Amino acid sequence: MEPPTRMNFPITRKRRLRKTEHLREAIAETHLRPADLIYPLFINDEQHSRIAVPSMPGIYQNSVNNAVIEAGKALEAGIRAVLVFGIPAEKDQEGSSAWFEQGVVQRGIRELKRQFGKDLLVIADTCLCEYTSHGHCGVLLEGRVLNDPSLELLARTAVSQAEAGADIIAPSDMMDGRVAYIRDSLDDAGYDDTPIMAYSAKYASALYGPFRDAAESTPASGDRKGYQMDPRNAREALEEVSLDIHEGADIIMVKPALPYLDIISQVRKMTNLPVAAYNVSGEYSMVKAAAANGWLDEKATVLELLTGIKRAGADLIISYHALDAADWLKQGR
Repeated sequence: MEPPTRMNFPITRKRRLRKTEHLREAIAETHLRPADLIYPLFINDEQHSRIAVPSMPGIYQNSVNNAVIEAGKALEAGIRAVLVFGIPAEKDQEGSSAWFEQGVVQRGIRELKRQFGKDLLVIADTCLCEYTSHGHCGVLLEGRVLNDPSLELLARTAVSQAEAGADIIAPSDMMDGRVAYIRDSLDDAGYDDTPIMAYSAKYASALYGPFRDAAESTPASGDRKGYQMDPRNAREALEEVSLDIHEGADIIMVKPALPYLDIISQVRKMTNLPVAAYNVSGEYSMVKAAAANGWLDEKATVLELLTGIKRAGADLIISYHALDAADWLKQGR
């Protein structure tokens, strides 16, 4: 027999283990499961409504009763967690409906927990942008979002969500110090066992446009670059993550996911805390548009993208594809 070449061919043939689906499955390094997915729900203040979001095909603003139906579909598909956003009937400068006992999200959380109990993890997005008349994530004064006065309002919102039964509080505002402020407020209110999933590295991305249609949260003026992260920065993201960990975050999130796989990977290496990634609305809508035009196989593309996010280091993936992806995973890739 001829001695092997410098690259060990023909002795080494990597294709041997790619020959059949069973072989490929047996040696796969990354496994995507329905339980890894979190399904976002938009809950509005109307009765028995289901309003399509034009820029997000297949996604709806739901009334509380229809949000329960959507959550039931998620559970049947093997998804164990939903992330709830509220669209209130009325908005004001402070975003005061964010912490009303009878606010839309609070009512939605109570009904979801009443219907599904411990079977469903209900995660409350904690921000003010859907509730303020100006569309920013905190107190606005002369065009500038004020960090410190916003903390009390965010903490008040977090406590009201925990009182309603939220299993996890997820502050998405990107105010400095908000994790510590919310942690102290939850603890003081007796919710010391309620975890915080912090939007720690949230970039000022162009990919949030469809979400702002769905949540009716487009800023009336200006943008969010003064408090969300610059897409050019990676080291700063690790600093933000480190600060949130020290302030008491239980789960760390990177948002968006696909342009920031490098950040997910670096965050995974720096902490043993669970890492979440948000596969955001623009990422979703691009795939939907390409699939509708016949340019991409939607199922194959979605599963590849979500697997890539998991491979980068995410333990949990928030995705508008979650319901479809879970069904496809149950059917087999």
